[in-house]
Amino acid sequence: MPSPYDFDPELAPEAPGMRPLDYADPESARAVMRRVMAKQPHYEHLDRVRVSDRVLPVDGGPRLTVRVYAPAARRGDPLPALLFPHWGGFVTGDLDTPRAFAARIADQVGAVVVSPDYRLAPEHPFPAGLDDCWAALEWTRAHAGELGVDPDRIGVGGFSAGGALAAGLALRARDTGGPRIRYQYLLFPQLDDRLETVSAREFTDTPVLDRAALVLSWKHYTGSGPASPLAAPARAEDLSGLPPAFVGVCAYDPLRDEGIHFAHRLIKAGVSTELVHYPGTFHASVGIGHADVSRRMVRDQIDALRRGLRAD
Repeated sequence: MPSPYDFDPELAPEAPGMRPLDYADPESARAVMRRVMAKQPHYEHLDRVRVSDRVLPVDGGPRLTVRVYAPAARRGDPLPALLFPHWGGFVTGDLDTPRAFAARIADQVGAVVVSPDYRLAPEHPFPAGLDDCWAALEWTRAHAGELGVDPDRIGVGGFSAGGALAAGLALRARDTGGPRIRYQYLLFPQLDDRLETVSAREFTDTPVLDRAALVLSWKHYTGSGPASPLAAPARAEDLSGLPPAFVGVCAYDPLRDEGIHFAHRLIKAGVSTELVHYPGTFHASVGIGHADVSRRMVRDQIDALRRGLRAD
């Protein structure tokens, strides 16, 4: 039976086998995520990146591990930094999940990338994951000298649930006078627990992520009541004063419209914002690295972060 979606020709053959994770069974979903990510190729120039793990104390929680990716060829000047939480619907993912993308950013942007192994729902619902990411952000700012980081060029970024955490960090920093965030990069971000947009209502059988998976993801993370704007940033009433943003959305993704709406609201609030819609794509299809549109998404990411973090 032909697909009802006009997928990009290079993505279409992959789509039937890319089923959404079953968040009804978190442990099984985590195992599937680990297997999927283990098959992803390492960054091809990993020799140009130094990777190390640090363990941080967290107030009110267990010790937190962060993975730090830094360019191996360091110059004397401080580098920008990116706090980069992994994706996985708040339920799956670990330190290894973003390894290829984080290494690429470190090398091609020339930035120190800090990726926290934040606590997962449903065992640790909101705000545990965001608190862990916040601790990693504060640690990056406090240890800027040790990390070789310019404290005035720290950004946040993420894909999917990682995008929600990045946007939540930007809101929290604005509202609490926390570490100044220079830029936010959000690719197919998961921002709105209400699931009332056209794409969230209609995309019930899309690859990688569908409405049913989103319902469970939000239930695990925030429970059954209305979510805090720090958990679901689309609920924030005021988006003014946030850092400049890049928002990228995929055509056949339940998250498409909430990303577009969020970008429009940022623009209306006076926030410098770049919005890109990728035709023919579906959620996380950027992982299909041989496709031209995926390569374009990666180029856009590197270019946006270079500009947004003023990387030299």
